[in-house]
Amino acid sequence: MHSSIKQFSPRTPRGNDTSATVREEVRTSNTISNHADDLKESPLFQQPSNGQKRPPTLFVVFGAQGDLTKRKLIPALYNLAASNHLPQEFAILGVDGIPMNTEDFRAKIGQDIQELSSRPIDTTIKEWLLDRLYYLSGDFRDPQTYARLQDMLTQLNTAHGTQGNYLYYMATAPTFFAEIVQQLGAKGLLVEDRDEFSRRIVIEKPFGHDLPSARSLNQALRDVLDENQIYRIDHYLGKETVQNILVFRFANGIFEPVWNRQYIDHVQITVAESLGVEHRGTYYEKAGALRDMVPNHLLQILSFVAMEPPNTFDPEAVRNEKAKVLRAIEPMNPVDVLQSTVAGQYEAGSIGGRSVLPYRAEVNVDPVSLTETFAAMTLGIESWRWEGVPFYLRTGKRLHTRVTEVVIQFKSAPLMLFRKTPVDRLTPNVLVIRIQPDEGISLSFGAKIPGPKVQVGTVDMDFQYAEYFGDAPSTGYETLLHDVMAGDATLFQRSDSVEVGWSVVDPIVKVWESLGLHAIHPYRSGTWGPPEADALLAKDGRMWRNHN
Repeated sequence: MHSSIKQFSPRTPRGNDTSATVREEVRTSNTISNHADDLKESPLFQQPSNGQKRPPTLFVVFGAQGDLTKRKLIPALYNLAASNHLPQEFAILGVDGIPMNTEDFRAKIGQDIQELSSRPIDTTIKEWLLDRLYYLSGDFRDPQTYARLQDMLTQLNTAHGTQGNYLYYMATAPTFFAEIVQQLGAKGLLVEDRDEFSRRIVIEKPFGHDLPSARSLNQALRDVLDENQIYRIDHYLGKETVQNILVFRFANGIFEPVWNRQYIDHVQITVAESLGVEHRGTYYEKAGALRDMVPNHLLQILSFVAMEPPNTFDPEAVRNEKAKVLRAIEPMNPVDVLQSTVAGQYEAGSIGGRSVLPYRAEVNVDPVSLTETFAAMTLGIESWRWEGVPFYLRTGKRLHTRVTEVVIQFKSAPLMLFRKTPVDRLTPNVLVIRIQPDEGISLSFGAKIPGPKVQVGTVDMDFQYAEYFGDAPSTGYETLLHDVMAGDATLFQRSDSVEVGWSVVDPIVKVWESLGLHAIHPYRSGTWGPPEADALLAKDGRMWRNHN
């Protein structure tokens, strides 16, 4: 197979004559199609054993020269190809403003795959992917770009047999989202026939920077698209452990009966990073920890933990239940914000034995910045299941350890039975769902310590994904990209969920901004955040689960 691909690999002539480039690419691509019988002998083109649908797809990436494409999308597509989850009728078209032809773009991406892949490279698979890779240079604001795009899509669709299924991925700055969609709509490139072919848009966060801008973006998208064509992606939901929350809850009869206010004392959701803002100072100054993480990552995880059982695992049934949970979050007034939230900003410190700079000394950060790099809060959910159960959320940069996890702490058993023994207290059972970096689930419970006295110790049952199922190479995007191609929106945010998420965050932002410097609590890099975050739980008689 490898020799066949090399022999008929489409190569782009140098120069700026786009029409000639397309004709040459399509001519050579048709040559590949003529040799499909040879290629079909490869295991790469056999049907996947799990029976999942692999519809023909023409994958269009706006922002093809960006970091997201290089580090996440292309490696994810390579992993999908290597695991037999891409169709044979598949092509990728990169669109960006940097002048380049297809041949040079393939060389660049080929080098990126070699350098960034998390698995050993199979040359055959890499060449198969590169032979389906094309490039179009053009300004996102120029209507002529979309006229040339229309011509190229038509020809590539014929050459690769993608049956009119176009998947557009917005790997651009958010300022281009509405512009690109409107330009595509003006050219009729978003009109779909559900019985014949699909036209879908994938949008990366942030989905706006507050509630009004989120509503404006949603309206701009709905002016051109139906809601079922829009896939708002959150890469955290591509992690196996997040998806497993639903299976863990609803497929195991021993957990769902106790998943409520009668047995659960509180829930903690932590997304901690040991890194600073790195090269994202300009973006982070506008966003901050609260806007960057809470409306999407943390609230999405919360919705999986707290949602009611859906009638089916149909995408809309799941998304309906997630939306209900978010709408049930108790709204905060200014007094609630003061009592139930904490903002922090990292100062100089040490992480892993290495000294690190304070936030205000980072590149592209204001030396007197009031942007928070840490956010913590207590949320309540107004529902029968969760009445009186606090949900503690925190996220921050330059914290002690990189970890994302959900902690379910159950109520302690009555001590009455042990009143005449040396046991003076009972440790509550704790269920920990580790999302990263070591994906797994652990459950702690009490057991008698060997000996003549009645003494209770805490032991752990621990499950690790890598140990049981193997450590499959992943960027976090593989499942999400596969689901978009298959038309499964379960793991993607709907417009109402986006807006509800911002309605939770906006009141907090307004109070913090009004307080200015008084809202920001400093914390030393390498710690678990400002002392005020510990006090947030201590006043309820609880404490964060921190890692040493």
